[in-house]
Amino acid sequence: MLFELSPSRQTLALVDCNNFYASCERLFNPSLNGKPVVVLSNNDGCAIARSNEAKALGIGMGEPYFKWKHLIETQGVKVFSANFALYGDMSRRVMATLQQFTPNIEIYSIDEAFMSLDDLGIVDHEAFGRDVRRTVLRHTGLPVSLGLARTKTLAKVANHAAKKVPRHQGVCVLLDDAAVRARLASIPVGDVWGVGRRKAKWLNDQGILTAEALMDFDDRLIRKHLSVMTLRTVFELRGIACLGLEAAAPFKKSIATTRTFGDEIRDPAELEAAVCSFTALSAESLRGQGSAAGGMQVFVETSPFKPDYYANAVFGDMCPPTSFTPALMGMARRLLARICRPGLSYKRAGVVLMGFVRADAEGAGLYEAPAQQEKQGRLMEAVDRLDGDVFWAREQLSDGLHLKQARRSGRFTSRWSELLQVC
Repeated sequence: MLFELSPSRQTLALVDCNNFYASCERLFNPSLNGKPVVVLSNNDGCAIARSNEAKALGIGMGEPYFKWKHLIETQGVKVFSANFALYGDMSRRVMATLQQFTPNIEIYSIDEAFMSLDDLGIVDHEAFGRDVRRTVLRHTGLPVSLGLARTKTLAKVANHAAKKVPRHQGVCVLLDDAAVRARLASIPVGDVWGVGRRKAKWLNDQGILTAEALMDFDDRLIRKHLSVMTLRTVFELRGIACLGLEAAAPFKKSIATTRTFGDEIRDPAELEAAVCSFTALSAESLRGQGSAAGGMQVFVETSPFKPDYYANAVFGDMCPPTSFTPALMGMARRLLARICRPGLSYKRAGVVLMGFVRADAEGAGLYEAPAQQEKQGRLMEAVDRLDGDVFWAREQLSDGLHLKQARRSGRFTSRWSELLQVC
């Protein structure tokens, strides 16, 4: 068999911040409590986060702003542009607080983390969950929900119940087989983590309507008509752990920074500045995982809704592989010069780094003197520590390059000039 078919004795907790982006906005503006709050995507296009009050008004996830704009006046909806600097810093604070309970955590997304509770000697899991909630709220001001179970998939189920079922008050423990089965009986199969719409349709056609029915379904049919990954999901529902805790972030094989501009760019110098800025951001992520890039792709695109539509991409080799931002910027500028057509107005551009090797791998800096490599490394370490407080001259941007963020709140935790003032 593919898996060890015995029930897991591990205990995992999934910690999920409640309406994370909206909660971050409320944290620094308490007058928003109890009011419908919506956070918009890049360029203020669509709803990417909604408070419970906004959800109750029928504002759907991903729904274009213009469709529900009238609710601002009629229902008092408060709207904010995405403030990822704030959200990222608050996420870091939440994760740091969770690591005070155990170092064995997997940061699953900006607002979710799995915690391994093994070897902590926990007697009362519900009391532990409530302690985590209180501590995170006290340290960060953000509300979280916890689901505790034997597998990741069941922890997802438990976390959903913690949020949606009032009697759980933010903490749901599913460690008892009877409790697991009762909970799965109330969940549509399409809501199971890892199933998805297409698989749910096939399962519904077979009479499988709930997560409980999926748990009891024939393994052979699942493997034949769906996938091995779906079979893993079924085993996880049965309490058989198939998905381990990933303490380290997965190694990326490529890193891309792309953007759709709020205003089209006609000036080639501004477009070059944007591409250099994307290169600097990608290079920082590259160094963060200890890699050097052996290749780069640059692409540009005009608006597809205009008659002179143009899109192109070009690839270049980095020899030797490097993570040194000035070298990467130099390659990006040369590649851009090959595909940029003067006179066009560009709506989108991006940089993709690929062909990664370990930065300390033999041959990564074969053509550079050791002293030069060390000097470059120290410079990059200093720049990365400053975390956006300095930038390269070639990425100096004009106002036309920035995203439309007409409703962005202050970056209260990461910019001295935007610190919250209390009078």
